[in-house]
Formats: sequence, structure tokens, C-alpha cells
Amino acid sequence: MSDSKTNTASGKGKVGFVSLGCPKNTVDSERILTQLKTEGYEISPSYDDADVVLVNTCGFIDSAVQESLDTIGEAIRENGKVIVTGCLGAKEDVIREVHPNVLAVSGPHAYDEVMNQVHEVVEKPVHNPFESLVPDTGVKLTPKHYAYLKISEGCNHRCTFCIIPSFRGDLVSRPVGEVLHEAKRLADAGVKELLVISQDTSAYGVDTKYKLDFWEGRPVKTRLTQLCEELAKFGIWVRLHYVYPYPNVDELIPLMAEGKILPYLDIPFQHASPKVLKNMKRPAHSEKVLERIKKWREICPNIVLRSTFIVGFPGETEEDFQMLLDFLEEAQLDRVGCFKYSPVEGATANELPDQVDEEIKQERWERFMEVQQRISAAKLQAKVGTIMDVIVDEVVEEGAVCRSFGDAPEIDGQVFLDNQVHLKPGEIVTVEIEEADEYDMWGHLV
Repeated sequence: MSDSKTNTASGKGKVGFVSLGCPKNTVDSERILTQLKTEGYEISPSYDDADVVLVNTCGFIDSAVQESLDTIGEAIRENGKVIVTGCLGAKEDVIREVHPNVLAVSGPHAYDEVMNQVHEVVEKPVHNPFESLVPDTGVKLTPKHYAYLKISEGCNHRCTFCIIPSFRGDLVSRPVGEVLHEAKRLADAGVKELLVISQDTSAYGVDTKYKLDFWEGRPVKTRLTQLCEELAKFGIWVRLHYVYPYPNVDELIPLMAEGKILPYLDIPFQHASPKVLKNMKRPAHSEKVLERIKKWREICPNIVLRSTFIVGFPGETEEDFQMLLDFLEEAQLDRVGCFKYSPVEGATANELPDQVDEEIKQERWERFMEVQQRISAAKLQAKVGTIMDVIVDEVVEEGAVCRSFGDAPEIDGQVFLDNQVHLKPGEIVTVEIEEADEYDMWGHLV
């Protein structure tokens, strides 16, 4: 750690900030940035102008680890004073082996520790809160009209391909009153869409035995269904991510049918072969999943289902892969992502026998994508001629770039409205869909 603290002539320390990784990391970054601003630090847009650089890392898969290490290296080269936090920070030895000169390292959601480390390097500014007001919503890294709402940390699952519990620990649910207070602040500040996230959203409250909390004088259980009922009262879009298909998910579908929350579920199924799912330590009932999807669609016909899958997992045979393709054909999911399995340092799947050859992984990935693109194209083609509400994300020279209720930002498709340059980000407008391809749609204002 540096002996002498830095302070700028302006009396305000300047902190450079780099945020990597998933939406959950984005929320951690927003919290740290909010605290820095609250204490009067300036956030520097460049390396050379900063008194110290803070890097919030990702460590989920090998490519993310490499990106984090490369970013730390760049910050050291450009600035020299670097503090590291985030998921990769849980493996301090990995960081220090490559970059022994980092000033300090902390793990994920270690907000107090990070701030103490910043204080060690850059003297806490003399701060006048009336000169530098941080908005009630805090500092957001997302556009003004949508925000991530993190409802818990950690995960009780031990999937063999995942090392997140070793970084973030077991499930810890936030008190429901605190979550709703944050949601209200965001809604009051003009946020039009909340993306509810955690490692395992449907397990919300399990660790607290669904403890009763209070919100605006009313008792509310720390449970996903009750949380969604309350979020619906803010009159904005509510979108659910990273939902395991537990039985309690069935309770959410009527809320979607009633228009209380968006009819959108992001459920990472990962595979359909019972043998592969067992090796992954995932719930292994694809027949039951198909039955439940059918029931969900009966209750809420316009529900949009997004999922992610892994091909080439150790031990996956051609027969297992064919089961996955059959599941895709049967489930007719709307939005699907697919990853080729890659070993992650520290994951137990690395020890599994029968690792799949890279060429076979690639060939299976291509076949998977071919099937899903056909399904996705047909799904979107069926929407041509329909009327729907869309939210405007940005306005460019050619027109407005929007999303439907079936599209989450940055991972799903978009709806393009040519020439509609008068619209504003965050506006929700009604459109008729004119055409579609495998991922995106085009329409005009109604």
C-alpha cells in the first residue's frame, strides 16, 4: 500500500473506474460509484487524470478472467495505482501472480472494504453535499429508463460447471422492504423498467424462511411472488431474470396474464438430457419442464421464454445432444443463448471423464443454433401484423431503436422504427409490427 496519500489541487480525489462482467457486477459497481460520489470523490473518465483506478472484475469463465487480468494490466501501465475488487478478487493469488503491484484486492460486494482501500490511497475529500448532490437513485451505469434490481447475493446450488458460490457464497436475500424502497426511488426518478436479478431469483427468501418484513406500514413476505405483487404497483415494466424452474414459479404466471409484470421469464435450463443434467448437478426433469411450459402458455398465451444451454459438456454423447435438439423443437422457446462448454479453473466439471473434442463442440453448437434460429424466426414472423407496446432505448439517425416486452436489453432482439427521430429514450409507444428476421422486428407507430 502506498505510504503517501494523494490529494488533488481541487481538494477532490479523482477515481478512475472500470466495471466488467454481468448485471450483478454492474449493480455492485453502481453502489461503489454512488458511495464514492456521496463522499465527494470525482469519477475520472481517463486513466491519466485519476489518482487511483478501481477495477471491478469478473471471474466466471476463463475468457472473463483473462479480460479482467488484461484490464488490470492496462490500468497499471496507464496509471500505476490500481485497486481490484469483484469476483476475481476472491482469488487474490491469481491476480498477484500476474500483477504483484496492485495496491489492494477485495472480493465481490465488499463495499466497505473497497472504500477503506480508496481512503488509504486518496485522501477523503472535504465534501459539501450541497455543492455535489448525488441523485436519490445513486449512480447508475445503465441508461436512465431501465435499472437492475438485485434482490439477493450468492447461490445454494453447486452446479459442476460454475464457481460463483465460491466467490459470492450461499444465498443471502435482501430484506423485501429495502428492495421495494430502492425500486420506488428508481421509479420516482423516471426508471420505466426494472430488471430483477440475482444468481437464483426464484429462491428469494428461502434463506430467511420467507421472513415477514414491512413496506409502507404493510406486512410483506420476503418471497418472489409477494415482491412482484408490490413491484407491479409502481406502474412500470418488471422483468424477471435467472429464474430456476421451481414449483413456486407457477404462481408468477397469473401475474403475467393480468399484466402486473412482463410476461417474460429467463430460465437457464442448460440441457435436456437427464444424464448431462445429472453431471451438471441441475434439476433433471425435461418432461416435467415441457408439461409446465404448456401450462404456462395456457394461462398466459403471450409469455416469452428465454433460456441458455451448454453444448459439449463432458460426457455429452450424440444421443444426449439429440435429446437437446428434440427438447428445443418441443419447447419452442422464444429467445435462446448457447455456449460451448469450456473448463473454468476450480470447477468440479474439469475432473469429469469423457471431455468432448473442440471440433465436435463447434459442430454441435452450429446445429443447435440452426434449429433455434428457425424456431425464433417463425416465432417473430407470427408477430407480424400484431400491435404491441415497445420501449425506446435510443434514437439514432435512421430512427428509434426499441424493445418489446419480449426483449431484455443487450441480450435479446430489438424493434426498429424507421424515421421516428422525434421519440425519446424511455418512452413507451404502441406500434404495429411490419416485418421480422430471426432476432429483430421492424414496425411503425399506431
